[in-house]
Amino acid sequence: MTERADSKENSLLAALRRELRAGGWTAKRIAAHFSASEASAKRWLAGRGLTLARFADLAALTGLSLAELAEAPHQPARALAQELTLAQEQALSEDSLLSFLFMVIVGGEGWEDFARDFGVPENAIEPALARLEKLALIDRLPGGRARALLDRNALWRKSPLRERFETQMKPQFVGMDFAALDAVYASEVVKLSDMGAARVAEAIERHRRELHGIAEEDRRTAVLPRRWHAVLYAARRLDGAGLREELR
Repeated sequence: MTERADSKENSLLAALRRELRAGGWTAKRIAAHFSASEASAKRWLAGRGLTLARFADLAALTGLSLAELAEAPHQPARALAQELTLAQEQALSEDSLLSFLFMVIVGGEGWEDFARDFGVPENAIEPALARLEKLALIDRLPGGRARALLDRNALWRKSPLRERFETQMKPQFVGMDFAALDAVYASEVVKLSDMGAARVAEAIERHRRELHGIAEEDRRTAVLPRRWHAVLYAARRLDGAGLREELR
């Protein structure tokens, strides 16, 4: 291999590492995503045992194609935000299409699939993408692709989006037939201290992050058709009023 080729390869690898860091992809997280050892992930990041196919897989984690990654060394890195501003949440909470579209892009799915599956016309999707870009929520990439500027593990806990959840997502679960044979859920009643409840909250957050990994792997490997799913993790203090009323 020539010195020039070596230099280009090293430049690509450096760009890949930079983009992965910006996206929060540590060696440990990469290893878990690909069901590999952390040592293997570290070797890949060092350029050892890194096949072209694996390089493409790693590039996909950043939301960039190989061609786009080749241009990355000439562009400044843009770190992903760890939380939304109040103005960004307010804008998302006021527009159902905008909030759904952003959640899809943050989750790593293509907006084209979303538009096709939900019948969103092009004259509605393009202004929404432009609005998300203006709000500094996404980057528009070559080929019509979009990349979120928010870390997918960020928490959305400000008031506007909580109110949007009440009207847009909560009915998905309130109206769910939990007695249906194909219903997917789990429910437990446990007695916990404040410390125990805090640990449950941490476990919920871990499962939320694992869900992203499952979706990413399924996106890469699924043979059967994929469908959109709403997933809710929740825990609350038990209201025993109904039981007390029955016992009277």
